[in-house]
Amino acid sequence: MSWITRTRQQLTGFLAKRDTPENLWTKCKNCGAMVYTKEWEDNDHVCPRCDHHDRIGGRVRFDQLFDGEYRLLPAPRVAEDPLKFKDQKRYVDRLKAARAQTGEQDAMLCADGLITGHRAIVGVQDFAFMGGSMGMAVGETFLSGVDAALAAQCPFIMFTAAGGARMQEGILSLMQMPRTTVGIQQLNEAGLPYIVVLTDPTTGGVTASYAMLGDVQIAEPNALIGFAGQRVIEQTIREKLPEGFQRAEYLLEHGMLDMVVHRRDLKPTLGQLIGLLMARRLAA
Repeated sequence: MSWITRTRQQLTGFLAKRDTPENLWTKCKNCGAMVYTKEWEDNDHVCPRCDHHDRIGGRVRFDQLFDGEYRLLPAPRVAEDPLKFKDQKRYVDRLKAARAQTGEQDAMLCADGLITGHRAIVGVQDFAFMGGSMGMAVGETFLSGVDAALAAQCPFIMFTAAGGARMQEGILSLMQMPRTTVGIQQLNEAGLPYIVVLTDPTTGGVTASYAMLGDVQIAEPNALIGFAGQRVIEQTIREKLPEGFQRAEYLLEHGMLDMVVHRRDLKPTLGQLIGLLMARRLAA
């Protein structure tokens, strides 16, 4: 074996044993740019090259939004597999896999904290947990957020991200649509603001219920928002839909949203809205 071959093998072995972090880089799902993960996180999980807003879970969202410490609301207990559902996999196995992947019990978290000094209850759906799908656990968590807002006499802010209702729970998942609507009506009757922030993607039964019933409707840039998919709509009406038909900017232009807000501006915007809406409530 030649000297250069031995040296190359030694160097290769040395480099292979070095402790290199696996998550040193993050690849943007939109433009494909490789960004240092630290830079990605410091930029609120928004690509510094193309401004793509990456999907984030509840705990990351709370850290970005609240002034400091916050309190997670207890997760309500529900029947985990009421229909004993099985397709290619058992429903209970899908739940176990989603919990192992995300570290959460289900697709929604609620927390209590301060946003620019204003108390608020905030709910966040995590698309990483079975597509953020709305099942009984999501419905109960939403209603626990409503109850907490009523008890604290403060606003309820909902960040939506979902593929729709959870098919493994059948009609029980669809029942969450009217249940959450009743909860929103309770907030309205108490004069408490209900603010919705639609993130990418918000579709299906979530769009058809609590996602579109806010006193103020906000969306993150370029978020996909709709009920049925664009291809399904085109096949139904047999017409070609405009470019960006279900994107936040198109919906803002056509009156379905009040504003599209960059993630870096969400906290001050929400703080200002809470101040205005609560001052109006006190003056009434």
